[in-house]
Amino acid sequence: MLGALLFAAALTPTLIPRSYLTQGALAGGCFAIGYFGGVLWRRLLWHYLELPEPSARARSIANALAAVICLLVVLVCLWRAAEWQNSIRAVMKMAPVETAHPLKVCAIALATFVVLLVLGRLFALVAGFLAARTRLVIPPKVANVIGVLLAGLLFWSIASNVLIRTAFNALDSSFRELDILLEPERPQPTASNRTGSPDSLVKWRELGRMGRRFIASAPTAAEISAFTGRPAQDPVRVYVGLAGRDTPRARARLALDELKRQHGFERKVLVVITPTGTGWIDPAAMDTVECLHHGDIASVAIQYSYLNSPLSLLFQPEYGAEASRALFAEIYGYWTTLPKDGRPQLYLHGLSLGAMNSEKSAELFETIGDPIAGALWSGPPFESRIWRSITANRNPGTPAWLPKFRDGRFVRFMNQNGATVPADAPWGAMRVVYLQYASDAITFFSYSDAYQAPAWMAVPRGPDVSPELRWYPIVTMLQLALDMAVATHTPMGFGHVYAPEHYVDAWVAVTDVNDWSAEALARLKGQLAAKARQTTSAGDDDPDRGG
Repeated sequence: MLGALLFAAALTPTLIPRSYLTQGALAGGCFAIGYFGGVLWRRLLWHYLELPEPSARARSIANALAAVICLLVVLVCLWRAAEWQNSIRAVMKMAPVETAHPLKVCAIALATFVVLLVLGRLFALVAGFLAARTRLVIPPKVANVIGVLLAGLLFWSIASNVLIRTAFNALDSSFRELDILLEPERPQPTASNRTGSPDSLVKWRELGRMGRRFIASAPTAAEISAFTGRPAQDPVRVYVGLAGRDTPRARARLALDELKRQHGFERKVLVVITPTGTGWIDPAAMDTVECLHHGDIASVAIQYSYLNSPLSLLFQPEYGAEASRALFAEIYGYWTTLPKDGRPQLYLHGLSLGAMNSEKSAELFETIGDPIAGALWSGPPFESRIWRSITANRNPGTPAWLPKFRDGRFVRFMNQNGATVPADAPWGAMRVVYLQYASDAITFFSYSDAYQAPAWMAVPRGPDVSPELRWYPIVTMLQLALDMAVATHTPMGFGHVYAPEHYVDAWVAVTDVNDWSAEALARLKGQLAAKARQTTSAGDDDPDRGG
């Protein structure tokens, strides 16, 4: 009964549309959890407490009634599954699906349940074997507890030290091999003012795949002028890959030297970027700010991992923070030695895991005497400490998916529809903007979703969240965990895929852009959006969106 109810709840919508494959695996896992809960209740509570057993007749009637009710619930939910998925697709402006493939969902769910059931039975056998051996010297009930604990330690050790570590090493090796491959469509730049050129301090091969993509995709002055209709400069982009130096501090020093070589500190704006786990930097973010400032801008980043953001967050959480901190220390340390009226405005930027690590790069106590100009952090993960604190202490009555914090002088939140604070509201000395979508599970996932409804589900909801979404114990947390894995496969402007037109509004606010008319900004948004969606439809960036 519990398995069927959790199976049915797993069919309801959350933030991201699901395929029948992911839906079946999720539903099967939820059924297994419900089944396990029922077994646990019967064996460890009912029998352990020696509660009276119902009669055979009463049990048969109750079982038959429960089976009929659960079957009806499951059939109704399978029938409505397509409707629920379409409720998500509608708010994301995706074409509706005609069917949720209920038979395929059930087949995949059954296979998933069987695999988990076998693992559960194997665990029970191991626990029983260990308990039987310990009963020789200690009381039976204590031996049973010890057997379960020992079996749990054994399974956890095998999973973490053998399976997970082996998978991690294989993935790390695979990503490393991919990172060093030279793409023929991206030839080495020849201009001396480009990172990776023959005159550069950073070798082209050592930039890594993501570094070469970042450098090669930099718009030229002519391309920026075509967007803006005004004279422009070639923006400065500096990147140091993992192969550039052995330690984060050495890579940061190399990045500083390369930035000096390219006269990056003579530009109007300087952005210190923390990439995602793979080293990817969102072109929607950087192309936008470079156009807004007519190329009079420099940006610098160093790589800290080969792995994508979820894997890097799980296995190398300290690497990103260490690298981000090292780069900021080098850049900020040199920046503070320059005359205040002759140095660029200094900003921080990061997407996803990059946002979380960028938060950690600058400490308030060391910058309060000579503060930076601000930061733009997009799609901050749920583990981001500063973001979580500000969201928890938001002004009463403002939604968790788009909070307002105090008078908005220090930090503002923005989404597809802009900010909650009027654009002409006064700022303080430092400007921080969080760009986030209500449909981004990477931002709004929480382990507490297993036992309490999250605040962002309260009405009113975000514009990109299904009105059919409901909270269910345990199931909602698993649904959102799955949503995190596929959050980069949504249309641009939803989930974890941030659109250039939304970056325009964010960068205008953060970097105090005031030489653009509303009509010119609208035209720029349309041009950048069309370019980004054309690139995405061609499949160029799909594998790496979100890092």
